[in-house]
Amino acid sequence: MALQWLRSLLFVAQIYPMMALMALWFTPQVPFRREAAHDAVHCWCRWVRWSARWMLGLRSEVRGEVPTGEVLIAAKHQSFFDIILIVSAVPRPRFIMKKELLRVPILGWYAVKIGCVPVDRGKRGRAIAKMLADVRSGAAEPGQLIIYPQGTRVAPGAYLPYKAGTGILYEQTGLPCVPAGTNVGLFWPRKGILRKPGLAVVEFLPVIAPGKPMPEFMAELEASVETSSGRLMAEAGYLPR
Repeated sequence: MALQWLRSLLFVAQIYPMMALMALWFTPQVPFRREAAHDAVHCWCRWVRWSARWMLGLRSEVRGEVPTGEVLIAAKHQSFFDIILIVSAVPRPRFIMKKELLRVPILGWYAVKIGCVPVDRGKRGRAIAKMLADVRSGAAEPGQLIIYPQGTRVAPGAYLPYKAGTGILYEQTGLPCVPAGTNVGLFWPRKGILRKPGLAVVEFLPVIAPGKPMPEFMAELEASVETSSGRLMAEAGYLPR
């Protein structure tokens, strides 16, 4: 365990300098080639996945049909690694994110460039309204809007209720929703240094078509995401307490 902790420390110590190096390469391209911001984000996420496999024995896999059109992705959120897996796979990822993240060097700047929507705490409704207006006016580029229905990272085996904001987005955007389950929290925790070897999976699930009543949508979304996540964690050897 001590050796794995040391490997984890070295892994964490290299992924952020690598982010800076990639930013040095891609940032001068962004004003002239808009896709450069997406290229940079994809490149770094894939580096993290590759180096996790090489340094930690932490393999990763994305299952199901990867969404490429304009959709909502409503995903289980267990740690930073599920973000990395999803972003590495979909072509134009964007998030509704906490405004505080704009202050994070490199990360905040790129988040804006790929179309993420920064939100003041307690003012999510205003951000959603602006995003919807931008979509209708054509100011927002089509892409995959990634949202976390429980609103925060949830440890394996823990439960938090699914929040109505996801249903509001589904209802008001009229977009199809792709649920996503995961087991990554078994290997890459919400906090701390230690990352464990194993197979971390994000699974894209069957699309929920637009137009369903919100209560029906929310029930179907939760059942889909929780069933998938439970199955993936059991596959990895997790036994609920």
